[in-house]
Amino acid sequence: MRVVLVGAGNTATVLGKLLTRAKHKVTRVISRTPESAKTLADLLETEYGNLNDSSFGDADIYIVALHDQVMSNLERFTALNGKFIVSTAGALPIDSLKTCSDRYGVLYPLQTLSKYVDEIPRIPFMVDGNNDETLGALLSLAGSLSDSVVHANDNQRMGYHIAAVFAANFANHMYALAEIYCQRESIDFKHILPLINEICHKVNLYSPFLTQTGPAIRNDVMTISRHLENLSKYPDLKYMYVKMTESIMKLHGNR
Repeated sequence: MRVVLVGAGNTATVLGKLLTRAKHKVTRVISRTPESAKTLADLLETEYGNLNDSSFGDADIYIVALHDQVMSNLERFTALNGKFIVSTAGALPIDSLKTCSDRYGVLYPLQTLSKYVDEIPRIPFMVDGNNDETLGALLSLAGSLSDSVVHANDNQRMGYHIAAVFAANFANHMYALAEIYCQRESIDFKHILPLINEICHKVNLYSPFLTQTGPAIRNDVMTISRHLENLSKYPDLKYMYVKMTESIMKLHGNR
């Protein structure tokens, strides 16, 4: 397929690489900033333009890989009326695009993506279309990019998006807090990494509910009290420790 990419951030960059590897042709990269558009266009060996004053060009599909806040202002995309326009947003309802065209859909990559990483991880794609033709086209396109493709409606995509925030964004935030604590205590965070790796390994094999460990699930009040005493000098970390401990105890109260 001939593809125009609108956006030049993490999602657009990874999609551009995948599309090129799958022998699709990215005919143009359009971004709010010409510099970022040129950077990605040079990587993909194609043309680039500015979202505010550039034509979209001709293509089979227009993939809009922009933040949800930007997608809330869709007036600039009315020029694509009649074209096949697709959003990559997980939490944006598909019908948000109906003011732009009568052919639209969603191609949501359920993965944390970075334009600076050379090795692209396995990416499940959640897709939907406003009719059988657009859905079929997106299932085919996604199938050329990944071995994991799911037809997901608005509610299902929202559910996956929320679950991803818990599993990835919040989990990474916990890693960041652990790193901050290690820095404050002058201990080496690298010795925590094998623990993180083991947790990530086990979650592929067993339910995380069943593999929960630690003082909270054991109701080890003595250890928890000692931890909280140590954390008294770090109110921000103590607050999170208390909330997470309460959450674990509540979830496993009847175990």
